[in-house]
Amino acid sequence: MTVKGARPETGHITPHLVVRDAEEAVRFYRRALGAMEVYRAATPESKELRILRIANSFVIVGEEDLALRRNNMSYAKIASPETLRGTTAVFQLNVDDVDEVYRRALDAGATPTVPPMDRFWGDRYGLITDPFGHMWALATVQEELTPEEIEERMKQQLPKTFSEL
Repeated sequence: MTVKGARPETGHITPHLVVRDAEEAVRFYRRALGAMEVYRAATPESKELRILRIANSFVIVGEEDLALRRNNMSYAKIASPETLRGTTAVFQLNVDDVDEVYRRALDAGATPTVPPMDRFWGDRYGLITDPFGHMWALATVQEELTPEEIEERMKQQLPKTFSEL
């Protein structure tokens, strides 16, 4: 689906997030990540579908439909993290100030997962879980490193773990 003003770039991945309450999810993504709603529609079953722009990416937010899951094998495995009691993906958002976005996300209702910290690969990096069970990695690039520099730093920071591989 391409809505005027929301055409994805060729080669970009557009995640579809399944949630129980699209309206509440959109409110959270606006407060926490600065999302802008580009499109809103209801499906024939009155389930909400939204297209959001978060930074330079589009994200589709759709409401979970348990009846569709029960009655249509094609959709049988599509569920919200709340239904699954876990998630199978992490969405990374690179931002200018990871600490500020992390605080804003917590203020908006996210759960802290890993606080922002400087990581051996050159990013300041933290994880939050949104109120709908989706995990978000927030990162600010601090320095660009070669693969060899990253490997050396990893060995220094994680010597026991690295030697057990």
